Amino acid sequence: MKFQWFSKVDIRIIRRLIEYVRPYRFRLASAIFLAVVVSITNALTAWLVKPVLDDIFLKKDLLMLTLLPVMILAIYLIKGIATYGQSYLIQYVGYRVVQKIRDDLFAHLNRLSLSFFHRIPSAQLISRSINDVSRLSSVTSSVIADVIRQVFTILGLIFIAFYRDWFLASIAMVVLPMGYFPMIRIGRKIRRLNKSIQEMTAELTRILQETFTGIKIVKAFGSEECEQEKFSKQNKKLFDVRMKGVRAEEVLSPLMEFLGAIGIAAVIWYGGRQVITGMTTPGTFFSFIAATMMLYGPVRRLSRLNNLIMAAMAAAERIFEILEEKPEIVDAPDAKQFRSLQHGIRFRNVSFMYDNSPDMVLREINLEVERGEIVAIVGHSGAGKTTLGDLMPRFFDVSEGSIEIDGVDVRRFQINSLRRKFGIVTQETILFNDTLAFNIAYGKPGATQEEIRAAAEAAYAHEFIMQIPQGYETIIGERGVRLSGGQRQRICIARAILRDPEILILDEATSELDSESEHMVQKALVNLMKNRTTYVIAHRLSTIVNADKIVVLENGRIQDVGKHDELIQRDGPYLRLCKMQFNAAGEW
Repeated sequence: MKFQWFSKVDIRIIRRLIEYVRPYRFRLASAIFLAVVVSITNALTAWLVKPVLDDIFLKKDLLMLTLLPVMILAIYLIKGIATYGQSYLIQYVGYRVVQKIRDDLFAHLNRLSLSFFHRIPSAQLISRSINDVSRLSSVTSSVIADVIRQVFTILGLIFIAFYRDWFLASIAMVVLPMGYFPMIRIGRKIRRLNKSIQEMTAELTRILQETFTGIKIVKAFGSEECEQEKFSKQNKKLFDVRMKGVRAEEVLSPLMEFLGAIGIAAVIWYGGRQVITGMTTPGTFFSFIAATMMLYGPVRRLSRLNNLIMAAMAAAERIFEILEEKPEIVDAPDAKQFRSLQHGIRFRNVSFMYDNSPDMVLREINLEVERGEIVAIVGHSGAGKTTLGDLMPRFFDVSEGSIEIDGVDVRRFQINSLRRKFGIVTQETILFNDTLAFNIAYGKPGATQEEIRAAAEAAYAHEFIMQIPQGYETIIGERGVRLSGGQRQRICIARAILRDPEILILDEATSELDSESEHMVQKALVNLMKNRTTYVIAHRLSTIVNADKIVVLENGRIQDVGKHDELIQRDGPYLRLCKMQFNAAGEW
């Protein structure tokens, strides 16, 4: 059977890690030098056994009795200083590398397109960013130092062993390669198991996240036992795989010790005969035995470190899988700055389908919107209303056709400059566990208190903010849980007002509010829509009757376009939507 230390995947990962280590190569070189010093002191400890036995105990040399204790103290003083310096430097490099990898991972995730986050559950990404990087952190900060120290210790002790008796050393060295094959084979198994463990941990994280996010629904439906069963089942799978890993890891050390015992037994039998027959001195023999016995300790340690390295390689593989993902939405090589909307936006034969869908969500959309117009998009759920809004700021790119702003395809603009001109208020209020002031100023970092207050007043949020004891400095909790639905929506509107966008997308902004909250939010939206080109995506038709243009979508196609009064007169799909909604509300 053919064994290899590293596969092509391993080599690729190692190269990536070396690139991260390169900026700290001088510190790493210093750490390696100190590791050599530590290894030399370990070898000197074995070397000193011969003069202790032969010169002190057999020859009774008083001078050597005086010098040797001083030499031992000096050796251990040097060893202690070198060990500290080496450990500090290697851990500095390790933690710096992990810090950079975690920064790069987070930055890269932020650059990836929206479609990537639709494809990969957020819990998996959290697990890779925290659990996998932490696994890599423990290895890079400690295991590397240990590997360097053990390797040079082995080299030093091998030198002493061969220096004392090359024939005995040859006998001992025969056993060492015997541990190579099981170590590599078991190491690879451990790597596979660790990758499974990390994937299962990510799944466990997903279950936790979903349960905690939806805890209100869990309790409302009395599903606590169901969730507990789901969690326990996954937790049991994780336990089973971990125990497989434990069995694989723990079998290696006894195996290495047994192989080491074979070598030592052979050495004692042969070397003992050499001493008895006068072929060598007791000091030489015991110096050799000391080197040999000290040698098997680092070898066993390396076998365990190999297991940890395999676990780290599995973690690094998962991390670099993310780092190698390419954003689907990128700037064109000659992309230009988007300055301002001058004339209007035009959809030309636009069709779109998601990566994981075989069918078009939008089909042959042709639509012109002039600057300053309020355009309402209506239709049944699944008609493609939200998707139409997502295409303008290039959250996704069209599959066919084009979207043009002032006659220029949006794909010709730099993404950041394009999106800076958009303001988005959605049905799902996205707020951060920070102060009210931070959340309002999120779209305009560095905004003054006066600007934040003016935006809050325009969104009819200032009054309720001032009724809270800490005012604008109030921490609102995860996703704004300490605020009511209407309050959260007004904070989102204040955020959009402060950003001062030219193009506004309102996606079901009032669909989940009660009548009183909706009234306040509608007043805020009127202020937000002033002098802006606005797309209003709505289920509630009462919110868009005054739009300049209403676009009716059905099955991804535009069925009708016009003002409210015109569409009512046509007795088409818009009228049917109105009758369904207003009859349900008893208002038609």
